[in-house]
This record gives sequence, structure tokens and C-alpha cells, in this order.
Amino acid sequence: MKNLYSEDAFTGLEAAIVLIAFVVVAAVFSYVVLGAGFFTSQTAQSTVHTGVSQASSSMELVGNVYGVKDATNNYLDYVNTTVSLTAGGTPIDLSAMVVSYNDNNGGHNANLTYEGVAQEGSACTNSLGGTAPQSWCISDKINNITTGAMLDNGAQMIITVGVPTSATPNTQLTINFQPAVGAVLPIARTIPGGLTAVQPLY
Repeated sequence: MKNLYSEDAFTGLEAAIVLIAFVVVAAVFSYVVLGAGFFTSQTAQSTVHTGVSQASSSMELVGNVYGVKDATNNYLDYVNTTVSLTAGGTPIDLSAMVVSYNDNNGGHNANLTYEGVAQEGSACTNSLGGTAPQSWCISDKINNITTGAMLDNGAQMIITVGVPTSATPNTQLTINFQPAVGAVLPIARTIPGGLTAVQPLY
């Protein structure tokens, strides 16, 4: 009896099925690879933007760091330092900044209390340091346009940081300014052997 079915037809159909399967697998693989590539690209872009934001929101020290003490004490009560933005920096809200203190006499405070911005012509409160609880404040602003604690580009702010009674002569101290966005600004100084009412720290 004559065979009514052609083997060639089955071979062509099988080849078509295999080809379609390869195309589907290749399409799925391409989609996965492209998706991974887009995800990696977006992650890299986000990292670059974060890095630029961190780098452009940094502070720098301006001038000297001064230690101030009461006439009857043999330890510093507080430290005055002036900060500004780095060149081309974006404004920073200093009220969200974390200020920490450490010295080699056992004095340590990981988060000093923020007392706000002193009124023009007046000093910060009396609880800045010494035997009182440590705190810090913005005692003066220079060329600052924005009100409050926002540090503008081209402006300077004098920050007063209270220090404990361990800030005695020949003590090495470190004060860290950590803004909400940007790099930490560490200030490491040594208190001189003889204290006066106001002295620069080196």
C-alpha cells in the first residue's frame, strides 16, 4: 500500500519547531541580559549622583580654632571655630549636623545638644561646656543670606562647641562635624600648656 505521508514534511515541521524554540529562548535571554544591563546602569548612575551630592555638600575650616575659658578655671569651657562651604558647594542645613567630641583625658560625647542660632549681638547660652552639659550653637553668621542654620555658598558661620572639664592644658582633642549630607569635617587640636581667657589651638 502506498504511504500517503511524506517524511520530508515531518522533517520540515520539526526544524520549524526547533527554530521557534531557539528564537523564544534567545528572546528571553536577551530580555534578561538587557534588563540586567539597564539595572546596572541605573545603579551606577545613582551612585554617581550620590557621590556628586556628597562631594558638593562639604564644609571646610576657615581660620584658627580658639579655646575660651573662664578666668577662674584651668580648663576650657568652649571652642570657637569658623566653617564655610567648599568651592562650588551646595547649601547645608547645620541644624541637622551631628557634633561629637573626644579627648585623650577620657572626655567623650558622641552627640552634643544643638542649641540653635544665637541672636545677633548676643552669646550662646551658658550650658556650653565645663561642668554643665555639653552643647553647641551657631554663635555668628557672616555674609549669610538665608535665615536660620542654612549655610549658604560664600558665607561663613562661627560654631561654638562646649567642651568638658577634661579639656585641660596639653590635652589633645578632636571635634567632628557630621552634616546630614556631605563628608565629616574633623578638627584635631592640642590645648597649650598655659591657658589664657582666649587662645588659639594648634
